[in-house]
Amino acid sequence: MITLNMLARSKAYIPLLMLVVLCIAIGIVAPRFLTIENFVRLASSASVPLILVCGMTFIILIGSIDLSLEGTLAIAAVTIGQIALHFGGNRWVVFAFPAVILAGALIGFLNGSVHVVLRVPSLLTSLGFGFVGLGFATLFVAGGSITISDPTILSAAFTRILGLNMSVWIAIGALIVAFYIQEFTRLGRWAFVLGGGEDIARLSGISVGRVRIALYTLAGAFYGLAGGVLAAQLGLGQIQITTGYLFSTITAVVVGGTALTGGVGGIQNSIVGVFVIAVLGNGMILTGTPIAAQLGVQGLLTIAAVAISLDRKRLVSVK
Repeated sequence: MITLNMLARSKAYIPLLMLVVLCIAIGIVAPRFLTIENFVRLASSASVPLILVCGMTFIILIGSIDLSLEGTLAIAAVTIGQIALHFGGNRWVVFAFPAVILAGALIGFLNGSVHVVLRVPSLLTSLGFGFVGLGFATLFVAGGSITISDPTILSAAFTRILGLNMSVWIAIGALIVAFYIQEFTRLGRWAFVLGGGEDIARLSGISVGRVRIALYTLAGAFYGLAGGVLAAQLGLGQIQITTGYLFSTITAVVVGGTALTGGVGGIQNSIVGVFVIAVLGNGMILTGTPIAAQLGVQGLLTIAAVAISLDRKRLVSVK
């Protein structure tokens, strides 16, 4: 006999099952999908989204949202561009990626601090910092762009190790760090507690405000790293290259099974979500599906994922 607990546990495997079915279906329709070259291309295209979900997952786990992602990406991209422009070719360029990680962490810290100290909803705070990031990034490049040609920075995207671009290995490293934080640190465990209910967290002696600020700072650091990798991949430091990553990142986290109400999911779910989106996009390109239809399918997928993953028992009302 199928029980409610069994159904609840089976929901966790729906995204993985979806990924497997997608791979089989696309492989049948477009045999090129199953080639080694395409898998390498797929991994490379998924590298930036994988780094981004490392940050966004923690924010959604605590039941919040972070709309500052594209602004932070833009700051990181133009910072990498400025470093390449002024320090390219000398030893100081090695500090490019630490610089963008720190810049992202600073934006995340400010974002989280305003949210916690002034008690402004995360939706509004992060939206504001997203616009601030885009504004400052535009000023840094005077509304234009910077071509990145420094080999040290470009190596972060194009150097190959075991057949995979360095950007893929950076993404794997980011995932390992994020998973370690989630599973083996108090900060990671507290994220799940906060997502389950702030009252419970406070009764457990957890400093809710500090945890929120720490997680927003951590998320910003991951966004900064992703912005640096993205700029290296495209060889450009400009704000336009960051467009579209906010929606796709939130979609990947939710499709992977991390509930918007918080407390359920994790990095492992988001990895599956990223590859569901990446495989779907790759498959539609191989089959010649128009871009407009691709966006429509992604939107429908997001709605379906939210409907499946939402814990309605925890909703007092739907707003």
